[in-house]
Amino acid sequence: MRALKIGLLGGSFNPAHDGHRQISLAALRLLDLDQVWWLVSPQNPMKPEKGMAGFAERFEAAKAIARHPKILVSDFEARIGEQRTVRTLAALKRVHPHHKFVWLMGADNMVQLPKWRQWESIMSLVPIAVFNRPGYTYKALNGKVAIKYRRQRIIGGIKGADLRQLADMPPPAWAFLPETTIELSSTQIRKYRDNAGNTCS
Repeated sequence: MRALKIGLLGGSFNPAHDGHRQISLAALRLLDLDQVWWLVSPQNPMKPEKGMAGFAERFEAAKAIARHPKILVSDFEARIGEQRTVRTLAALKRVHPHHKFVWLMGADNMVQLPKWRQWESIMSLVPIAVFNRPGYTYKALNGKVAIKYRRQRIIGGIKGADLRQLADMPPPAWAFLPETTIELSSTQIRKYRDNAGNTCS
């Protein structure tokens, strides 16, 4: 099996939406990735179980949204019985030592990253690509993660930096992609759906 450059987009996907797909398509193009894997979490440890659809429902809905031969929806976390990103990444690197991974996240998650278990270990496991989110740009670029790892930031077009090589770079390495803005969120979709249901009842 040839070595692939793979973007990893983790989350509850409750529900999956076109924003996830747009991030993935942008990552494939801007980071020169071979594939993007959606890692559907059995249960996000930072989110309440109340209001969380069942794993099978979220997994099938994600496959319906992905609609691209290079976007693969994965049940890896469910198969290994894991919810923590740091352990998932370590397991993926053990199972697929020949592949090169890049973790994909929104700017809102970069702000929250210091609350994740062993977040510094996450930074040391794989390069990270951060996608812009309205209202989170300043917080992300001036937050704890950006300050601590300011020297490891890869800025495209400056001093020969090429974001297409991010997957090849030894971690810690991270890049912020301001040209790709995520407008949608699963939370917003759930609120809209719940409000619509209340209006119709």
